[in-house]
Amino acid sequence: MVTVLIMETDGAPITTTLELMRWVGWAQMKAGEEWIRERELTHPQSFVLGYLVQNPGTIQREIAKVTRTTAASVSSLLQGLEARELIERRTEAGNERSKFVYATESGVELISGFDTAMAATEQTILAPLNQTERASLHALLVKITAELPQPIR
Repeated sequence: MVTVLIMETDGAPITTTLELMRWVGWAQMKAGEEWIRERELTHPQSFVLGYLVQNPGTIQREIAKVTRTTAASVSSLLQGLEARELIERRTEAGNERSKFVYATESGVELISGFDTAMAATEQTILAPLNQTERASLHALLVKITAELPQPIR
C-alpha cells in the first residue's frame, strides 16, 4: 500500500481519499471559474445564461427558484446581463404581467464552449491515468454515488 502525503497550504497533509477527491473537485471548479472570469461573468450570471439557453422564455420567478435566491436578487442579476445585451426580457400578448427571459445571440455565443472546456479540464485532470485506470475509477465512483442521495441545486 502506498501512502500519498501531499502538503496543504496550511501545512496539514492531504492523505484521505475524500480529501483527495475534494482536491480533484477543486481543480475542476477552478477551471470553470477561470473560464467564467475570462468572459467577465460572475458564477450566478453564467449559470443563469446557461439555464436560459436550455430554457428560453423562463419567467423570473422560475429563475429565482432554480438559483435558490430572491426575486430582488434575480432582478438585479438580470439587469446586469441586460445592460451587456446578453439577455432580453419580453412580455407576451395576453400576459403583460409576466416577463419572459431569453438569452440573446450575444449571450448564447458568450457561454458557448463551456461544456467543451470542462471536457478538456476532465482530460487534463485524468491525464495521469491510462484507459483501464480511468474505467476503474469511473466504476468505483458509480458504485459509491449509487448509495448517495442525488445532488440538487
